[in-house]
Amino acid sequence: MNRRTQQEMGQRFFLLIAVCWLILLAIMGLRIYLTSGLSEDNAKQTAEILNLKTRNQELETEKKNLKQQIQDMTTTWKELNVSRAQWSIDSYCLGNTDEKCQPCQKGWRLTGLSCNAYNNPPSSGRKTWEEAREDCKGKNSDLAVAHNPAEKEAINTGYWIGLRVEDGKWKWVDGSDLTDSSWIPVPVDGRCAVFYKGRYIWSSLSCGDHKQWICQKKALTLSV
Repeated sequence: MNRRTQQEMGQRFFLLIAVCWLILLAIMGLRIYLTSGLSEDNAKQTAEILNLKTRNQELETEKKNLKQQIQDMTTTWKELNVSRAQWSIDSYCLGNTDEKCQPCQKGWRLTGLSCNAYNNPPSSGRKTWEEAREDCKGKNSDLAVAHNPAEKEAINTGYWIGLRVEDGKWKWVDGSDLTDSSWIPVPVDGRCAVFYKGRYIWSSLSCGDHKQWICQKKALTLSV
């Protein structure tokens, strides 16, 4: 074997060693890259798991709080019902000479299935339609509605009732439309109604006028 052949073999050997090293370095680099990527993914998954656990704990806490709120509301509702029942007894039953419960409180008149309270203060104490309605709501009632002849007959002349113009139509405070509007002026926004019994006609007035008013609530149902 001559010297030139030996040199060629040596070059091939070193080239082979270099290629092997390059392959080894490439494998190590790929391994490091993959390991780093996996570590990063694991870190993200771990963080997500921790976030889910934290959120789950928060939801459990919210669930317990909601349960407690429901229990508190249920207790309050029961207490309120007891208070209402006691109020009904005090308002409708106690103090009557015949020792019987009455369908309406004192100061209220029975009309059909409703109780009406007629508020007729001096001129200085009269109210706008909105003020009158607030007064009625403070008495667990609302301005009076009149869907039948008996209810119309019970309405005093010149009192605010629960009828006003909403969205271009006459509407009662119970949400129903005025079914017979042939004897009331054309609806105009900002107008409310009073009833004049002598003429059996509704009159349209500005809701800002000051008038007397009639409050109405359901009568107490008495078992026989």
